[in-house]
Amino acid sequence: MGYNCIVMIKQVPDTKRITGDAMNDDGTVKRSALPAIFNPEDLNALEMALQIKEKFGGQVTVIAMGLPAAGAVLREALFRGADSAILVTDPRCAASDTLATSYILSCAVKKLDYDIVLCGRQAIDGDTAQVGPQMAEKLDITQITYVEELEQLDGKTIIAKRNIGNGWQKVKTTLPVLLTVINTANEPRVAAARKMMKYKKASSPIEIKQKSKAENPQAQDVDIQELVEHKCAELEKANLLIKQWNLDDLEADLQWCGQSGSPTKVHRIQSVVLTAKESKQIEPTDKGIADMIHELISDKVIA
Repeated sequence: MGYNCIVMIKQVPDTKRITGDAMNDDGTVKRSALPAIFNPEDLNALEMALQIKEKFGGQVTVIAMGLPAAGAVLREALFRGADSAILVTDPRCAASDTLATSYILSCAVKKLDYDIVLCGRQAIDGDTAQVGPQMAEKLDITQITYVEELEQLDGKTIIAKRNIGNGWQKVKTTLPVLLTVINTANEPRVAAARKMMKYKKASSPIEIKQKSKAENPQAQDVDIQELVEHKCAELEKANLLIKQWNLDDLEADLQWCGQSGSPTKVHRIQSVVLTAKESKQIEPTDKGIADMIHELISDKVIA
């Protein structure tokens, strides 16, 4: 039998590249100053879903909530083997904490037929590991967190091995189920050239609208809308249209979305500034580099 897998993915700022220029005065991250990437552990969740599809059949659908730019990670998921993609975007989602985010995403999942929902353990821009478990609660399905290996999938029964830090635990349950996947679960595959050629033009309606406005700056709104509808029809016919849902499409209760649905409050922000006690300039010559290496060896910094 085949299994319908839904993978929750997120576009995140590359936190490995945070510098002073990427921080706001209040200590928060200036997201526009950092490159946006596919959340790493979401790639592990996607890879697990793709392996399930390859072994048992079925479909893999990816869902991302965010700004129109999140279409980039949805396309990347298609390049890697996902069958369809959905963008949840709405200005009313702004300022959602994990509770509001999990509510909105669970509303999206409820609109689909699914057997297994997969999430990365956590996002690198938050590190809370809360959204997956909160979604399972709202979907009223079993959850298995910190999944490192899918040991058995037979009919409606699943056995997964989860990493509990100082050991492993095997969990057996029945579908439907939500899994949160850790980075040691697998090695995510790279994008396939053929799929890149096939899906490189895949776009969501809002991306098409933004592009149409940029290419026709003098056009009236009614003309832009006509262009968007025509392009969407073309992409849908070619199976290249990324579905786009807003909160009305999800029939979401607005009091549980965005800021009104986010009870999390920031108590204190502390900026940690690392400064060197002393610095030394190294001449960019072979001798300068050799002297630096000898000094590092002498100080036992390297062996």
